[in-house]
Amino acid sequence: MTDISTLSQRLATPTLTFVLLTIATCGIWPLLWLYKKQDIISDTTGYPVCGNLFIIWLAVCFGLSRQFGVMASPDLAGYDTGSDTLLVLSAILSFATGVMYIVWAFKARAALRHYALNTFRFDLRMNAFYTVAFNVFYITYCINDMPQALAKHRIIHGQAPVPPESPSPQ
Repeated sequence: MTDISTLSQRLATPTLTFVLLTIATCGIWPLLWLYKKQDIISDTTGYPVCGNLFIIWLAVCFGLSRQFGVMASPDLAGYDTGSDTLLVLSAILSFATGVMYIVWAFKARAALRHYALNTFRFDLRMNAFYTVAFNVFYITYCINDMPQALAKHRIIHGQAPVPPESPSPQ
């Protein structure tokens, strides 16, 4: 049986660090993280999340929405319908990016719940509202919180807590 903290250790992504890197990179860090780490989530949980093509399209929508937003500059001499079109395209692509993040978060949520239930025999409680509101950030939080959630489950159900494993000498 694997350790409950295996996934968290393999990802090595503290939630606060994840949020700060997202702010510092103006939103690009979650795309890089998803592309690099989602295979680890799929391999560890044994439940597929999304393919790399999904993440590539997510990055395309994100990039184009930002580019169209920058390209839409107001014409100081008069009204410019081209800018309005670019702003509408930017808004549509930004909305699509948000929806794709939410879809990914719900797929990852299903993978984590499946993993916790089948491997450790406990129901990992994950709030659907938080999944929509905080998507990737909430998933990383739940991954990092899984050992505490299992300990709480064992206490509630009167099971013996699992002692922390001592580090092996190297």
